[in-house]
Amino acid sequence: FMEKWAKERELRKEFAPYEDQQWELESELKELETTAGNAATNNTNFRTTIWTGPYSQMTLMCIPVCSDIGVEIHKENDQIIRIEQGNALVKLGKCKERLDLCYTVQKGDTIFIPAGNWHNIINVGRMALKLSSIYSPAHHKPGTIHITKEDAKKE
Repeated sequence: FMEKWAKERELRKEFAPYEDQQWELESELKELETTAGNAATNNTNFRTTIWTGPYSQMTLMCIPVCSDIGVEIHKENDQIIRIEQGNALVKLGKCKERLDLCYTVQKGDTIFIPAGNWHNIINVGRMALKLSSIYSPAHHKPGTIHITKEDAKKE
């Protein structure tokens, strides 16, 4: 028992700097976790980039009633979208003119959009549609904010 304990203690000394870095990362992620949920429902911008890492990115969107994100494709980015508030119609397809897959979604639902698929999300509810989106790899410049859909089209 004592030999095993001594070996574990030596290993911990060897990896101590990494444990400190891990704790710092866990602390940062916990802070992000606790603020992302509220940030999504409080966001009033069409798009707000809240976090960008080396391999992924998180954005928040606010889509007004009777509006949409616009038909788009990300050829090199997978995208995961979570509905934080409201109701939407999701359309997906391999061709811009044929978005044949249609789904209705609501708060708590998640949509997985593989790279290379055309898609659109339409707000069909009676309130602003709030969503969070994860891109992998990152799609927008870190810190990007588009107040309106028109601002996003300029990029």
